[in-house]
Amino acid sequence: MERSINRLYEQSLTLLTDLYQLTMSYGYWKKNLDNREAVFHLTFRKPPFKGGFTIAAGLEYVIDFLENFHFDPSDLAYLETLLNVEGEPLFEKAFLDYLANLKFSCDVDAMPEGSVIFPHQPLIRIQGPLIQCQLLESPFLNLVNFPSLIATKAARMCEAAQGDSVLEFGLRRAQGIDGALTASRAAYIGGCDSTSNVLAGKLYGIPVKGTHAHSWVMAFDDELESFKAFAECLPTECVFLVDTYNTLKGVENAIIVGKLLKESGKKLLGIRLDSGDLAYLSIEARHMLDEAGFPDAKIIASNQLDELLISDLKRQGAQISVWGVGTNLITAKDQPALDGVYKLSAIRGPGEEWKYKLKLSEQMIKISNPGILQVKRYSYKGKNIADVLYDIHTDVSKGCQIVDPLDPTRKKYIEGNFESRDLLQPIFRGGKRVYELPLLSSIQENTKKELNTFSAGIKRFINPHQYVSGMEKSLYDLKVDLIDQIRSSIEEDR
Repeated sequence: MERSINRLYEQSLTLLTDLYQLTMSYGYWKKNLDNREAVFHLTFRKPPFKGGFTIAAGLEYVIDFLENFHFDPSDLAYLETLLNVEGEPLFEKAFLDYLANLKFSCDVDAMPEGSVIFPHQPLIRIQGPLIQCQLLESPFLNLVNFPSLIATKAARMCEAAQGDSVLEFGLRRAQGIDGALTASRAAYIGGCDSTSNVLAGKLYGIPVKGTHAHSWVMAFDDELESFKAFAECLPTECVFLVDTYNTLKGVENAIIVGKLLKESGKKLLGIRLDSGDLAYLSIEARHMLDEAGFPDAKIIASNQLDELLISDLKRQGAQISVWGVGTNLITAKDQPALDGVYKLSAIRGPGEEWKYKLKLSEQMIKISNPGILQVKRYSYKGKNIADVLYDIHTDVSKGCQIVDPLDPTRKKYIEGNFESRDLLQPIFRGGKRVYELPLLSSIQENTKKELNTFSAGIKRFINPHQYVSGMEKSLYDLKVDLIDQIRSSIEEDR
């Protein structure tokens, strides 16, 4: 079998799923439930990083997956080899023939990438044949959870940088090739200006930037010689890494070469600090550069930066104008997963009314929401004031009461005269895409604009303000009624 990395994804990705999705689908097929109409929602329960918001990302991957969704001969040949515990084929040949002819035909609505979202709001709503909706659970979660996590982390870091440039260069610490590429794209959505990942630049059109490593300096007899050599080879790209041996001595050597560059009509773009007391060293370096006649030379900082450290360095008056973020961004080190879930919320047979469904739990936060859901966002004078989760069959145009599902004593009434918009947008209808994919740069700009329409409180890193986001009252009441019904039926069966 060909195992070259270059051929890894030159095949169908439809088997990017968990086995139980296929065994359930097999069961639906055997019980003639495969074409019952179902509605599923992809949501998450808590904002990551103990924050006040989340950035939606990954929709373009979902769209690409759905437009190429099919079981190819190699998929079916592999499934034919799977055996049950008795050593017999796990799936009947007739079921594999069914999969061979399966065509994606669902309706999909989703939050555009770059949307600012909150817990329990659906990032994706899918409606269609039960078997198709079921097969898409695992890939949807895989394609949305990680990029949304990284986009959120990047947005937090950019918020901390207060308008300074943020460079993503986490390739070497990323979880594999796909992890690096997905994270580079998501970081750009979240607000990073550029990436060091050249393949991400090629594939996604993200600006690429970089300096040089300590190995460049160490390859020469001394630091000054290495800086001169770099200036000779790349005179328009001179940002010198100054902390290989002694940081302030490195700044002196950068200034010497900067003067040589100036004499030749070029310029010293900046220096990079990668260790030590970044506040102190940046202040000293800024003074040295200014005194030497290089007030425009930028000071770039790296070294395990995250939003809290960037904020603290800002508070200390650090003279840093570009922030290089790697490990803590690319891996979302302090919370490596978004708790996205994908739940059935409604089902019906041919000619039947919808039956609304929910998943019960002893924890209220883990009880799913019933219905065919949409999110409406209300705003006043350009600022968002509340979001309501409602069933599409409920009219909220004249206002509504919003209930916090985790604390129903917390309520807010929204009048119908506020500006509002629905957040889930049509993506597929009958399996055909109806959504025009935006440019990645437009998605990044949308993220920035969206964040600016919220109060600063939700963007705090510690004890953020809780934005008003809850359930429309009749939907909440329906949820409570269903919970009571299910629990009552359980008690009766005991």
